[in-house]
Amino acid sequence: MTTSSPTAPTTHSITTKAAAKLGKRRLSGSSETNPAETESNPNKHKKIMTSQPPTNAGDGPTANVTMEDVNVPSAAELKQVQDSSNNNNGEIDEGLYSRQLYVLGHEAMKKMSNSHILVVGLRGLGVEIAKNIALAGVKSLTLFDPKPARIEDLSSQFFLHESDVGKPRAEVTAPRVAELNPYTPVSVHAGESVTEDLEGLKKYQAIVLTDMALKDQVKIADFCHENGIYVVVTDTFGLFGTIFTDFGSNFTVGDPTGENPVSGIVAGVNEEGLVSTLEETRHGLEDGDFVSFTEVEGMEKLNDGTPRKIVVKGPYTFAIAEGVAGMGEYKKGGLFTQVKMPKIIDFETMSKQLGKPELMISDFAKFDRPGMVHVGVQALHAFAETRGGELPRPHNEEDAQEVLKLAEEINGKLEEKVELDDKIIKELSFQARGDISPMAAFYGGLAAQEVLKSVSGKFHPIMQWMYFDSLESLPTNSPRSEDECRPRGTRYDGNIAVFGQSFQTKISNQKQFLVGAGAIGCEMLKNWAMLGLGSGSEGKVTVTDMDQIERSNLNRQFLFRPKDVGSLKSEAAANAVVAMNSGLQGKIVVLKDRVGQDTEEIFNEGFWEELSGVTNALDNVDARTYVDRRCVFFHKPLLDSGTLGTKGNCQVVLPRLTESYSSSQDPPEQSFPMCTLRSFPNRIEHTIAWAKDLFHTYFVGPAEIVNSYLSQKDYLSTALKASGNEKQTLETLNEALRTEKPETFEDCVEWARMQFEKQYHNAIAQLLFNFPKDSKTSSGQAFWSGPKRAPDPLTFDVNNDTHYTFVLAAANLRAFNYGIKAENDKGKVLAVLEHMIVPDFKPDPGVKIQADDKEPDPNAAGNGAMDDNDELEKIAKGLPQPKTLAGFKMEAVEFEKDDDTNYHIDFITACSNLRAENYKIVTADRHKTKFIAGKIIPAIATTTALVTGLVVLELYKIIDGKTDLEQYKNGFVNLALPFFGFSEPIASPKGTYKGPGGKEVVIDKLWDRFESEDVTLKQFVEDFKKKGLEITMISSGVSLLYASFYTPAKLKERMPMRMSELVEHISKKKIPEHQRNVIFEITVEDETEEDVEVPYVMVKLRK
Repeated sequence: MTTSSPTAPTTHSITTKAAAKLGKRRLSGSSETNPAETESNPNKHKKIMTSQPPTNAGDGPTANVTMEDVNVPSAAELKQVQDSSNNNNGEIDEGLYSRQLYVLGHEAMKKMSNSHILVVGLRGLGVEIAKNIALAGVKSLTLFDPKPARIEDLSSQFFLHESDVGKPRAEVTAPRVAELNPYTPVSVHAGESVTEDLEGLKKYQAIVLTDMALKDQVKIADFCHENGIYVVVTDTFGLFGTIFTDFGSNFTVGDPTGENPVSGIVAGVNEEGLVSTLEETRHGLEDGDFVSFTEVEGMEKLNDGTPRKIVVKGPYTFAIAEGVAGMGEYKKGGLFTQVKMPKIIDFETMSKQLGKPELMISDFAKFDRPGMVHVGVQALHAFAETRGGELPRPHNEEDAQEVLKLAEEINGKLEEKVELDDKIIKELSFQARGDISPMAAFYGGLAAQEVLKSVSGKFHPIMQWMYFDSLESLPTNSPRSEDECRPRGTRYDGNIAVFGQSFQTKISNQKQFLVGAGAIGCEMLKNWAMLGLGSGSEGKVTVTDMDQIERSNLNRQFLFRPKDVGSLKSEAAANAVVAMNSGLQGKIVVLKDRVGQDTEEIFNEGFWEELSGVTNALDNVDARTYVDRRCVFFHKPLLDSGTLGTKGNCQVVLPRLTESYSSSQDPPEQSFPMCTLRSFPNRIEHTIAWAKDLFHTYFVGPAEIVNSYLSQKDYLSTALKASGNEKQTLETLNEALRTEKPETFEDCVEWARMQFEKQYHNAIAQLLFNFPKDSKTSSGQAFWSGPKRAPDPLTFDVNNDTHYTFVLAAANLRAFNYGIKAENDKGKVLAVLEHMIVPDFKPDPGVKIQADDKEPDPNAAGNGAMDDNDELEKIAKGLPQPKTLAGFKMEAVEFEKDDDTNYHIDFITACSNLRAENYKIVTADRHKTKFIAGKIIPAIATTTALVTGLVVLELYKIIDGKTDLEQYKNGFVNLALPFFGFSEPIASPKGTYKGPGGKEVVIDKLWDRFESEDVTLKQFVEDFKKKGLEITMISSGVSLLYASFYTPAKLKERMPMRMSELVEHISKKKIPEHQRNVIFEITVEDETEEDVEVPYVMVKLRK
């Protein structure tokens, strides 16, 4: 295992540089700095290069790493990244940024890569913002904070260590931030105060202000407004947070939502301009949207590319607002596509907004809270101004009263006064010195995204203030007082100021299980390290992840470094957070096993029973569902979360209180009718799906069939006949082993060229033979209309890049199947193609093609003539015998989307785009094709950081043991809009039955169960009679063990058996040694002789 620490104690005079299931569920070295790209004054910035630490192998089950393990990179390592950077020629590194590109797009990222950003203040919130901006990739990132680091900063500042206390925050933080991205150079802004040289700020496109006096915030923000510099001001005070944005006058938002433009097929346009769409899918438009038209016949003026405003009339109709007067009469055809129109916004200055704020609501259950906290935060600043910059003391009543008085004075001067709640203002004072990681994560993700919005114009910004609090996270079962919350001189003082020492001790003694160490897992471990979760004498953190680190992970899984690529995620992540908080030394158990039925001997009853709680950090619905069901079984609280681009959600699952993750299901993945894919595509998604299927048909299926034939005894007489697809399988074997088996790469090129002809010329010519372009349906309508687009055959052109790429990629993949050396010599390929003779094609009148999915497929099994047994026998006899091919094996291609050298995405892109050319569908570039074919989940670090912050705020409540559902929050966010929605978790379903004496018994249908010792069947039945329940049937798994209608002889045999003995007797399988219980399902009647639904029964085994 290799790992790297996220920090490096040594700085150098070099800068690192280089040329992203949702809703409910479901993401170094340097080159020299170009002076022209930094600062005209060479003394203004101190240039810093972070060193890449070496890997650290962990031998035991727990992660251990020390700062002494961190070394500087070698010259070779520096040169490697420098060469990579220089070879990039200013283009975006899709290998690193692939998931983020699918969120932001190339245009936005190019704007970001030309932007210089300054972050002021480097406590927990500031470093979180800097981390997210560095990962996103900007032209340069400059940090400012000359203040000496304090021990309490370590409550949330994950790039500081005990040894850094007393050193300037920026000086020690900058090299560690610079490690995150070789394409983002990191500098330190010199000086003791930003306000001393406002002119020096003009070189930045955007500035973030944290941990600064209000008067200085206003001075800088107003200067930025006047000089066209975007500014974001944000702070957290314990469980309270605030953010303000000012992007100046006439700020243009190019894409307010980030959603893909919708498109569809026009079915008709009447003389009033009412557009009807095909009633296959809803058009998805909203009032005020703009659309453009193409391919409309009869109203050709609509095709001029002008965006036209629309009014929605129904799910399948919309009206063109300006009408269609003078455009003639609609004949047929047409496509519409939504056009994203820019939005112009005017921001007001901070000085003006303080008195009359524009407030965004973050939680609609706290509608009056933002105005109140807006006044309260100003009161905190006023208090600090008279105390030498010191905020109120934790839980100090005297200071709180002073803050309340100041708040009332400030409120009295407002044009629109707000109703103050004394408790809220005092709580704000009590927590003012609190500095907790989840709030830094929430506002750090939010603020960084606002910075990226400002410099890219992508997504709608916050207008202009947003306040958020999580007072529900305060403990009610642990004491809070001035003594409890006073500073102890420890790294956890920022937490203690909010929650108290007693609750901090509770946090440290938790036994938490983290499933997954990807993007969410990295952020979660960072938060837990700052909390000291599991660091106590009784505490422990277990993390498991079977995946290895890939280069594309480095863009958002911030605990990993380039040297970790290929290492196990769980090990590298654990070592990284131990370096952040040495108190976790020996407290993290690292596993590399997936959590599932096949690993229940590892994650056994003893494992689950000792846990305090479980947190999912998975992007796989099946895995999340399994973990959820185990949590329900063992009555463990579960925190689940997910992200999809700018969207994120978190869900709380509480034993005997809420429904579980599995209680609701996602809609099924979109699928396309086979008839559409085979013959009538009309969208690029159709051609990509077809291309991926062809990839499997060519390079996966045949190899698997051949290998089965060669390795399985009597394959033709047993497995093949059982498959029911004998003819196709025999033909595949015949082609793969006899008629089309290649011996050289040249053979592979010839095969690829013939496949081009077969798919893009012959198949299309046959289709047009069956259905000519002037065909009519039985009702007299044009056959090629609506969703059916008439194709044209393609003629191979060796000078066409797409044609050539298809042949090259297909030939190399074919060569891989047969163990033939890959080739990329264009001259060799062209030589083969020049000497090939491609036979002319004549359509076959006997070929039948399915015209509609509602009709039976004429080529499906059972619809045609029976396979000719003599023909099959002849093919089978002609096959080479497996013993004559000893040692031969085909290599099936395993689809891998992230390797740009393996021809997989090259083939699918060319394959899809050629078919799109057949049908005159707009083609997709490699980037988009990879996204769709690879089913890539778009991801960005900002959303991940924010969502994990929300999860940890719920974790506080679970640790406290809250049982009031109203105190918990399931959350849904969309940073693009931005939107925040919170709801109370749904209660678990309840049921009742009539017990002894007619008494009504309430049961929890999800969490309840009956528990029994391993008694005899007779005793088992009698025990339930005492509960007022008559058992009519008992089963375990697929085995029926007991039924009231069984014969007396059968009952006599089974009644004396213990339940475990009975299961083994009927199933004829021994219960695994590690298993300590058996689950039984029972069917019962209550005392009214009515069937009632009751929970399962868990029988505890005597082991």
